[in-house]
Amino acid sequence: MFSVRVPVEACCPPLLSAPLAEDDATELASLLKALADPARLRLVSLIAAAPDGEACACDLTEPLDRSQATVSHHLSQLTKAGILEREQRGKWAWFRLSTTRLDDVCRALGSQGSC
Repeated sequence: MFSVRVPVEACCPPLLSAPLAEDDATELASLLKALADPARLRLVSLIAAAPDGEACACDLTEPLDRSQATVSHHLSQLTKAGILEREQRGKWAWFRLSTTRLDDVCRALGSQGSC
């Protein structure tokens, strides 16, 4: 199934509790940049709403109304940012959310618990 990731410490303290250090601001900005695209937000939403919490890349082009290459690019960016986890099954790639990274964003924005 999906590979186990080494736990990642929270990327940064909540924005409203203290000024962000340079490294923390860079880390949070990279996460927000990866999410700051309507197609990527829709992909995250589609995968999160999937019955098993995972989706095959082959099933994401039609609902997103984008080409396979475009969807693949966006999935790659979300995976590189740690927002999605990817598993190869035969010739297809399957994706699920990495709740740790989304929780990092929520905590940084001052949300208690999960978003």
